[in-house]
Amino acid sequence: MSNKAEIMQQLKSEILALHLKPGTILSETALSERFQISRTPLRDVLKQLALENYIDIYPKKGNLVSFIDLDSVEQMIYLRSTLEKEIIKDLAVQMPLRGTLELTQILDKQQEAVQRENAHEAFLTWDDAFHKALFTLAGREFLWNLIQQYNVHYIRYRRLHLLKREKLEEIREEHQLMLECITNHNQESIEELVHHHLHEDINARYLQENFADYIKK
Repeated sequence: MSNKAEIMQQLKSEILALHLKPGTILSETALSERFQISRTPLRDVLKQLALENYIDIYPKKGNLVSFIDLDSVEQMIYLRSTLEKEIIKDLAVQMPLRGTLELTQILDKQQEAVQRENAHEAFLTWDDAFHKALFTLAGREFLWNLIQQYNVHYIRYRRLHLLKREKLEEIREEHQLMLECITNHNQESIEELVHHHLHEDINARYLQENFADYIKK
């Protein structure tokens, strides 16, 4: 593999999936051998990864996978919460005809995912699918694509929380409530529901107690 774009995508995927854990040193020598690429284009890849917050480059330590920045996570939660409250309110006024069926099918896939052995990985895919569908049905897909560009800390934060099976069931139930708000044209319950759905975990001690070495100090 010598294409810089392919190498960058592979490293991003491994970082987001936590196969490359926060704090992992990315040796230029090891990466050069692995991807069969010379140092100059490899450094271009690493610089871009640093610009997008996937890694941090230190003059003496080298290239380290970035630690999860909870300040960045909180700001992403604030942004998504603000957008999704308005998006779901809009859908509660007028939902495209295909919308209820599409969201119901995604909820069915989420239920199937909860029952699987490696539940959190499949569930994460369908969790993203549900929220993306909300944006798309409301004609706000551009905003969804925009926030994906700054999601590196938030995705890893979510992935760690989804290791708890009871969390998957809770999220799926809240998604069901969101759909019911939309189909029943119930705008009054949306603010509190979305706030709880997105904000609850940021104040929990789960990450600090179980993954303190992943968190930016």
